[in-house]
Amino acid sequence: MFFRKKVDRVIRPDKAEEEFEERMEGVELEKNDRLAMILAAFLVFVPAVLLVVGGFALAIWFFFGRFL
Repeated sequence: MFFRKKVDRVIRPDKAEEEFEERMEGVELEKNDRLAMILAAFLVFVPAVLLVVGGFALAIWFFFGRFL
């Protein structure tokens, strides 16, 4: 099978989590790594959430707002 590792990760999440913890055991975060991860998450998720909310707002306006 082409994606055997990915399928195993989905089928056995406990084993995949254990392997991940073993790999990350010796890795420590630097001083500003947490801030960098939070900023990166905002840069990824905020535009996506704005697009979804904008889509809902446009649909609501299209179905209900035009008739007022």
